[in-house]
Amino acid sequence: MRPAAVASTALVAAVVGAVAVLVVGKAGGWLDTNDSVTVVRAPLTETSRGAPAVVAKPLVGNGFQPAAIYRSRAPGVVTIFSFFADLDSSSAHAGQGSGFVVSDGLILTNAHVITTAGEAGEGDVKPARQVFVEFSDGDRATAEVVGWDLFADVGVLRVERREHELVPLPLGDSSRVIVGEPVAVIGSPFGNESSLSVGVVSAVRREIKSLTSRFDLVDAIQIDAPINHGNSGGPLFDARGRVIGINAQIRSSEGSGFEGVGFAVPINSAKRSLRQLVESGRVAYAYVGVSTVDLTPAIARKYGYGKGLRGALVDRVEADTAAARAGIRDGSKRTSYRGLSFNVGGDAIVAIGNEPVRSASDLVRIVTTKLLPGQVVNFTLVRSGKRVVVPIRLEARPQ
Repeated sequence: MRPAAVASTALVAAVVGAVAVLVVGKAGGWLDTNDSVTVVRAPLTETSRGAPAVVAKPLVGNGFQPAAIYRSRAPGVVTIFSFFADLDSSSAHAGQGSGFVVSDGLILTNAHVITTAGEAGEGDVKPARQVFVEFSDGDRATAEVVGWDLFADVGVLRVERREHELVPLPLGDSSRVIVGEPVAVIGSPFGNESSLSVGVVSAVRREIKSLTSRFDLVDAIQIDAPINHGNSGGPLFDARGRVIGINAQIRSSEGSGFEGVGFAVPINSAKRSLRQLVESGRVAYAYVGVSTVDLTPAIARKYGYGKGLRGALVDRVEADTAAARAGIRDGSKRTSYRGLSFNVGGDAIVAIGNEPVRSASDLVRIVTTKLLPGQVVNFTLVRSGKRVVVPIRLEARPQ
């Protein structure tokens, strides 16, 4: 993140300084860009209900071996220098972040490291005029901006193989990450290249405010490993040295730096962005056009939606969207219950196709990760105490 971006946000980006991605409008108030950052508690998963927890086996030995991870993976991590003015200009200065090699000369990082995304007062997002990457041996190479995904805060660079020997890093599966497993971070905090920090996963499926889009990110991985300005875009490793996330944000008091809560974009979201950016230069997300809140058993019982029911309660339907055209009904009566304020009387979404919806975040997760614009999908609703199925033709998420 450039210095201007650092000064403009209370979510200090770890230059930095970024479903989930993601997207149905806004779960629990996503359509209001002035809302404060909120963290939504994820629904219980099978693991949290007592199923055996499977943690990645260490790279070597019988325990977590950060030194072994560093030795084998540091050559694949780069420091990124992004120039947004001509190099011979008096205003030329480099934004600095981290990244890592994946394959075919491609490097993953954050969108806000290589574009003007997140800058106060910016209009159209523009890429850096020149980008250089520095490898762990201190050698530098020129990089080309392939593309960026503002919704997931993912950026892609390309370096010619002849410029430097490239060491691709293995990518893991972020859907298997569990709370408590050890993690390692390699990056360039405050310009200190190839720095290692370690910690544990402190939460999964977090919903955080995006630095580059009006839509919240879902499925973010929360960690307690120290990350700071300059770590943004660097890899988050599991115990076997596989990349499970891209370090993106820290949450702290204004200007105070690291305070124990960092967030990474899940690598599964980054894989999706990478694939589409390489194939077509853009990433397509499906969009419904509703603002929802969690329908909990207590709310369902209180307002007549059904005993023990969970889902996504439609708080508001955005005009001229797929949801509005399909006749999805929002709540007509504003109420407050147990410290929560929302509209009741509208539809409750309990399934999309064959996928159950147990929370507002589930709705976003399914639409953004499993569906595409143009698809017609059946939404199962609870309306006036009865279950109804409504087909919705999804559209593309607006910028």
